[in-house]
Amino acid sequence: MKKQGMLNSHISKVLSDLGHTDTIVIADAGLPIPEGVPKIDVALKLGTPSFQEIVELIAEDMVVERVILAAEIKAGNPAALQFVTEKFGDDATDVSLSHEQFKALTRQAKVVIRTGEATPYANCILQSGVIFG
Repeated sequence: MKKQGMLNSHISKVLSDLGHTDTIVIADAGLPIPEGVPKIDVALKLGTPSFQEIVELIAEDMVVERVILAAEIKAGNPAALQFVTEKFGDDATDVSLSHEQFKALTRQAKVVIRTGEATPYANCILQSGVIFG
């Protein structure tokens, strides 16, 4: 048994396989999952686990170079935007895409991790960085 870090074997495998610029999606309970993109469903009930909980856990094991959010998060879920900005910084946070453009970009992700989050626009695309210079 693993001693620390991500215990979910499916998520751990995905994180271990990521290369530079690969992406994963952390999704609320309502985001559509594109056909052909694997889904890891960690939702237990509405609200559990939260978007914030899963982003925190993933960030412990993943080098995140860039975070992409839908522009609608600014008005639709400012608390989620503030959390992501505080976690990753303004320079790493991109809110330039519409929600429709965001959903189209999810087709390129290695996986969508579906949470139980039940607030609007609590979705992000995390782009992998590297651990060396």
